[in-house]
Amino acid sequence: MNTSAPASTRADATLAQALLAPASVALYGASDDAGKTAGRPLKFLRAAGFQGRIYPINPNRETVQGETAYASLAALPEVPEHVFILTPTSTVLEAVAECARLGVKVVTILASGFSESGPEGAAREQALRVLAKETGIRVLGPSSLGVINPGAGLVLTANAAFAEPELPRGKVFVASHSGSMIGALVSRGKARGVGFAGLVSVGGEADLCVGEICSATLDDPSIEGYLLFLETLHHGDQLRAFAVEAAKRGKPVIAYKLGRSAAAAEMAATHTGALAGEDDIADAFLKDLGIARVGILEALLETFPLAKRIPLPTRDSSLRRVGVVTTTGGGAAMAVDQLGIRDVVVEPVSAETLARFEAAGIGVSPGRVLDLTLAGTNYNVMKGALDIMFDAPEFDVVLAVVGSSARFQPHLAVKPIIDSASSSKPLAAMLVPDAPEALRSLTEAGVPCFRSPEACADAIASLFARRAPGQQPLDAGDLSSAKPLSEAQAYAVLDRLGVPHAPAVTMPLAGPASTLPFAFPVVAKVCSPEILHKTEVGGVVLGIQNQRELESALSTLRDNLRERAADKRCDEVLVQPMTKGLTEVLVGYRVDPEAGPIVMLAAGGIWAEVARDRSIRLAPVTVDVARDMIAEVKALKTVSGLRGKQKGDLEALAKAVSALSQLAVKPDLRIAEAEVNPLMVLPEGQGVLAVDALVLQA
Repeated sequence: MNTSAPASTRADATLAQALLAPASVALYGASDDAGKTAGRPLKFLRAAGFQGRIYPINPNRETVQGETAYASLAALPEVPEHVFILTPTSTVLEAVAECARLGVKVVTILASGFSESGPEGAAREQALRVLAKETGIRVLGPSSLGVINPGAGLVLTANAAFAEPELPRGKVFVASHSGSMIGALVSRGKARGVGFAGLVSVGGEADLCVGEICSATLDDPSIEGYLLFLETLHHGDQLRAFAVEAAKRGKPVIAYKLGRSAAAAEMAATHTGALAGEDDIADAFLKDLGIARVGILEALLETFPLAKRIPLPTRDSSLRRVGVVTTTGGGAAMAVDQLGIRDVVVEPVSAETLARFEAAGIGVSPGRVLDLTLAGTNYNVMKGALDIMFDAPEFDVVLAVVGSSARFQPHLAVKPIIDSASSSKPLAAMLVPDAPEALRSLTEAGVPCFRSPEACADAIASLFARRAPGQQPLDAGDLSSAKPLSEAQAYAVLDRLGVPHAPAVTMPLAGPASTLPFAFPVVAKVCSPEILHKTEVGGVVLGIQNQRELESALSTLRDNLRERAADKRCDEVLVQPMTKGLTEVLVGYRVDPEAGPIVMLAAGGIWAEVARDRSIRLAPVTVDVARDMIAEVKALKTVSGLRGKQKGDLEALAKAVSALSQLAVKPDLRIAEAEVNPLMVLPEGQGVLAVDALVLQA
């Protein structure tokens, strides 16, 4: 090992070896019955040809499955690098503690019964976490079904699916919260001729997590990409670090995450958390880190080959225009339909490209799909059509949809596609019939191929939706003690960020009313960090026309507070000019516990809560990215100059969104949440103005 390498790199290499290629493995609680859960790992390791040393531990037997058994870890002739604990939950902590005392590097815990099982289990898991932190031993699990590394013959798992012989090898690494899913992916992959470089059942992530495990393998040249099966978004900082480094290395990451139907996150002090929703934040997190999130399980396996051909988009270049060529109009229509509902538009053929088809003697009809009909089953017709599409400037990605010939003449049907595998543009194939032989031929040739229009469209859309990781946030530390500022104090924070707000002055709630530096009409609002939602306590008076009405407004506010918020301290009133814009929006920032800092732009007024019309990104964002966010908020099309309507200052809005998001790189401000609601969008050239703000500062 190169000792001049950075300490973190050396630590990753040590972890990767002990986890995925240990020289020695102990099976703590190994059963003599190879059919039982605790007996499977020994059977699987021997069947896979694992060359490392294996030590079954069973104090009740001298032999296990015909091999010498040891009474305890201490009785072993050496300290094993990796211990798989197969015993019941009640024995786990003691076993891990013994491993730590002996100097074992990694333990994998099969047992469940930890945080998922209630307070007692949660306490058990916390004790496990503390043990790992204090001793340095690395823990995989609990509820882990184990680790598989085909290259090392390591089938260290209790998953019954691995009883099948000939584990398929490949170049993709799998990390899954679900242990059963690693078996499901292997069986599905085997049927498709898809192999794996490694699979890890991560389990409960009491210590080792998806991000850290994958990071440890990044420099392995045998691994070209990653598949993640995520039940939750925990240890977001580790997943973020991994994704950023994977993007730098050009190693695609594909994820299937549960939770699309989860209820919105509980409302925090601001509306931002509730409006964003837990899964929406996870979605933005994955996409902004360059991870392709698929929504169909089949696509999790099928997307990787195409991901290798479609690079992460940048501001200057992105591949989004799909051209479809087919031998079956109905099959292609299904693909076009599925792409359309995912906002991927199939590009119609240009007149120039049609002329090239005509010159080549290939008959096609103009439209979004180039239907070759049955003539396309001829090798020269399909190959010629593909070559023309690769040269056509209107297409970034070419999709070939093959009909019944894929089943009845599998080699002939896909040969022109296979012969185009090294095309200058990304090429994918979708087979309409059930055609396993044709699929296998395409897979072996490295051509991305799909069995259904849904998975095909899901894969393409998920790859298009990725965004190259941008500037990463700076760690602000623990913000759990954050408390609200008054509105006046919040405006001081906006001033530091360069977010425009309406002029404001404060005056004593007790009166008398001060002379204003701006003209009437004005609004008067109670100003206190103890009153976050002013309208709920009658803390806002609108349309004040003169000094006499301002005095009356102060009296009204005093009366309302006595009646509705007598327990809240409020000494000041904030006064601002009445402001009217073309429309109003909500711009929010918050530090999510797992995803980190996010920024959200949402339609203002009733639309914010009813239509959930919003755009979310990881913070910070550039002005360019903020422009993209504006384009995603449907309500803002009303002030985009559409159909001759007056245009709002959307450029000023983009700058304001970007400015607020810079809180992510200003840890000294210690802001946990910030929300401008509403932010008035004025006519083009006149800017934007915040007329209310709420900030939580630690």
